Amino acid sequence: MNIKFSDYNFTVSDRFIRFVQINTQSDPESNTFPSTTCQFDLARLLVKELQEIGLQDIMMDENGYVYATLPSNTNKEVPVICFCSHMDTAPDCSGEGVRPIIHHKYAGGNILLPAGPQSPILVEEHPVLNTQIGNDIITADGTTLLGADDKAGLAEILDAMHFLIQHPEIKHGKIRVLFTPDEEIGRGVDKVNLALLGADYAYTLDGETAGWIENETFSADAATLTIHGRATHPGFAKGQMEHAIRIAASIISRLPADKAPETTEGKEPFIHPMSIQGGLESAQVKFIIRAFDTPMLEALEQELEQIVKEVMKDFSRSSYELVFHEQYRNMKEVLDKHPQVVDYAIEAIKRTGLAPVLGSIRGGTDGSRLSFMGLPCPNLFAGGHGFHSKHEWVSIQDMQKAVETIVHLSAIWEEKA
Repeated sequence: MNIKFSDYNFTVSDRFIRFVQINTQSDPESNTFPSTTCQFDLARLLVKELQEIGLQDIMMDENGYVYATLPSNTNKEVPVICFCSHMDTAPDCSGEGVRPIIHHKYAGGNILLPAGPQSPILVEEHPVLNTQIGNDIITADGTTLLGADDKAGLAEILDAMHFLIQHPEIKHGKIRVLFTPDEEIGRGVDKVNLALLGADYAYTLDGETAGWIENETFSADAATLTIHGRATHPGFAKGQMEHAIRIAASIISRLPADKAPETTEGKEPFIHPMSIQGGLESAQVKFIIRAFDTPMLEALEQELEQIVKEVMKDFSRSSYELVFHEQYRNMKEVLDKHPQVVDYAIEAIKRTGLAPVLGSIRGGTDGSRLSFMGLPCPNLFAGGHGFHSKHEWVSIQDMQKAVETIVHLSAIWEEKA
């Protein structure tokens, strides 16, 4: 079916601007779910907007998940498809008081931010800006992140559902919408109700460059190293004190320089110390470990443990615990068993006029874990760039292409049924 968008008044940018002004930063130190109550503020707005466009079975549960349904309008038996995005923003950079700015008809060059003119968005750091000449770019003002990760995805899903409701001639099966909290801290699907969701396949809208489909992620673990040193008075410490922070620093200094985030790219793995805290007697170091296959991930963990053991040999009065925790696994292991999920996404992107690109994520999405929970789920572009930073930006035209992709994908599943 030839679907035309030329006369459609896209709502995606207006929705996006509303969403980013609601602070939804998640908190990795919180023990609540969701980790911050402010995420409920956006969840309630999303429920309202889903109601306004006419979706059904809309609910927000006690954990902050938002569910909704676009009923099937075909007589065919079509698999139930879910479109998913997350509501929270990263704790790495402030999301409080976001002031979005539209840079109309971008003419090229660096983008100056009014509250941070000394730190513009540089073309040399964001060369994809060269493909955006004439487009409308949204940034924050230079004091906060923007929130395109992943409020662009939220807005795109809503606008696509709005379009489908306004165009009942486009046949589709039952579509489920899922908005999740706490994705940025690795808890995005911890309490999702898959039985309630009732989907056969899913797509996250949490990617970057327009046209990209990501069917592969890191396999990821976390590690917590706790060091118990020996405290003494510093005036009488020679030969007695074993400083926990110095021990931790020695371990970190021995991590391989060629296996760090700042020295790796593509499918190269890394060991990354995220934080260190403590004092003389006790210190704790938290790591994340990433590799594209599980055997390499396990090898990195063994390497880290060997470094710890070697350092600890010099501190006979001290002890340690090193605990590993599984976070997610490479979703390609699941998606390769369901090739149509990616194939249909490739076809949908082609129908928008974009050239599809199949890629890997040096990170993870809710789809990583959903895939291993029985819901195969690749990741589609949402159009944002510069995630987790004050240099985050998104193109309105790329968000509109994401809306088109969702619409085409919904139609393709019906056509192929």
